[in-house]
Parts: sequence; structure tokens; C-alpha cells
Amino acid sequence: MRILISEFISLDGVVQAPGGQGEDDDGGFAHGGWSHPFFDAEVVGGAFVDATANAGALLFGRRTWQTMAGAWPERAGDPFADKLNALPKFVVSRTLGESDLTWNTTLIPGDELVAGIRELRERDGGDLVVMGSPTLVRTLLSEGLVDELRLIIMPVLLGGGKSIFPDDGGLRALELVSSVTSDAGVNVCVYRPAGKA
Repeated sequence: MRILISEFISLDGVVQAPGGQGEDDDGGFAHGGWSHPFFDAEVVGGAFVDATANAGALLFGRRTWQTMAGAWPERAGDPFADKLNALPKFVVSRTLGESDLTWNTTLIPGDELVAGIRELRERDGGDLVVMGSPTLVRTLLSEGLVDELRLIIMPVLLGGGKSIFPDDGGLRALELVSSVTSDAGVNVCVYRPAGKA
């Protein structure tokens, strides 16, 4: 399975709580819901439809999984929601147990993260799509396990918050595969690893 990352991201690299207030207030983050003013069905909505078009499964970190599992099952009847709800899911966590799992989800224990994801990546069955989950995405990027990075870049500065980018000093070259810009100034950019820089 290819690992495909799809993220709402600010111009200053923040991915924290794009969906709403209270989604993730860690570090005193006060801008929950910052992506809403820039949403449009064609470009931004289309980016998520495109990202999941070949999805065979979804992969999440614990916090994002809990937020999504608490919201998407209630949206049954919408074609996009129905697709998300039907897909198998994997969640990486050090704190969840098997009895906590809902929403067609399999647990990957946090201490088995890299080995578990390498095993998933070797399977057939479409893309393994990751949304949100900044800690998980940082690890995947650090380990060279990302096959495609879809950034939905919003024209806003948030002044701090969680990022998906490793801060280990590593140089990682990417190739821009495609980009499209919405009327609101959102850039949807698709990148793939370009090998050694």
C-alpha cells in the first residue's frame, strides 16, 4: 500500500485543529477551526475526494482517530462520509486498548509503530491514507515511509502550533507533482519523494 498524507496546513506550517474549537487545544492553541473560511467544495473538498479515491484503508494517530470516530459515523448518507465509514482503519496508540476500538478499526501499538506500518506498506490494496495525526506523520516522514504528501495550504499565519515536519536536521527533497489554486487562495500541492537532494 502506498502511504498518502493529506493535510490542511497554514503558510507557517501549522496543522493543529483545522476543524474546530476544542479539537486540539494543546499548548494553549486558540485558533481551532482556522480552515473553515477557506473551504470550497470544488478545490478543497475535491482534494479530499481525490486523496481517498484509491484508498484501501485509513491510518490515524490516537487523537485524530478519536475526533474522526466521534464525528463521521453520524454523517451516514453522504457519499464521502459513507466511503470513510466503510474503509478499514488503523490507529497507532500507546494508550488505547482493543476494547476502546470502534469504527472498523485495528490497533497498532505505539511501540510497534514503524514495524507495523512497514508491514502495512508491503500489502496490496490501494492507498493507506493519513489525515491529521501530526506526531504520526512526523515519524512517517522521518522514517522515509511517505509515498505522497498532499498539502492543502491555507493563506493564513497561525503563529505557532503542531507541525508535521521533522525537526531532526534531515534534508528531504520532494518533487511537485501537481498544484491547483482556489479562488480563496488555497493551494493544493501534491508532492512525492525525489530521492537524494
